Amino acid sequence: MASDTVRDVVIGMSDGLTVPFALAAGLSAALVESGTVVTAGLAEIAAGAIAMGLGGYLAARTDIEHYRSEYRREWRETEELPDEEKREVAAILRDQGLDAAQADTIVTALARNKEKWVRFMMRFELGLEEPDPKRAHRSALTIGLSYIVGGMVPLLPYMLVGRVGDAFRLSVVMTVLALLLFGAVKGRLTGVPSWRAGAQTAVVGGLAAGAAFAIAHLVSGG
Repeated sequence: MASDTVRDVVIGMSDGLTVPFALAAGLSAALVESGTVVTAGLAEIAAGAIAMGLGGYLAARTDIEHYRSEYRREWRETEELPDEEKREVAAILRDQGLDAAQADTIVTALARNKEKWVRFMMRFELGLEEPDPKRAHRSALTIGLSYIVGGMVPLLPYMLVGRVGDAFRLSVVMTVLALLLFGAVKGRLTGVPSWRAGAQTAVVGGLAAGAAFAIAHLVSGG
């Protein structure tokens, strides 16, 4: 589903922009060389992309397993407690505005097809939609790639600029702009005002990087 893909991109990109940015800021405060920042940043991006992708995979697999478990339970109940299940279907239909005669007609029709009966209960009693069986792999790939793309933004200046101070300043500008743009797009997709979503995303990323910079500066005695 498109909404699932958008959610995965948001998860991967937001962390990808924030975590490597904070790491680069902290290392810059320790006055290490740009090459060291790049090496550490690439290692973090690789580890973060794998961890985030794996997390997305496991979350999607959990949704699938939960749906299948509930499906088996509903199937078993239609066999062991058919009258109770029929009463539940009738109650759901009456809640939707149907009268008793109309509800009974639909209940009788559903009871002739157990698969449709169970799927009706899954959707309207439990509020569960059947997950896409391919979602787990797609989610892992989308989140992982989004993390890599986001993580390369704050790291790119250190690849292009030799002086760590200049690279840091350029990284700040590029990352803040990226956070503002990404937040605005995310807000547009989720119905939140673009300016507010952009500002919130930039503030979160800035706070994380600022904390890392301050801690590294204190530890290094700068």
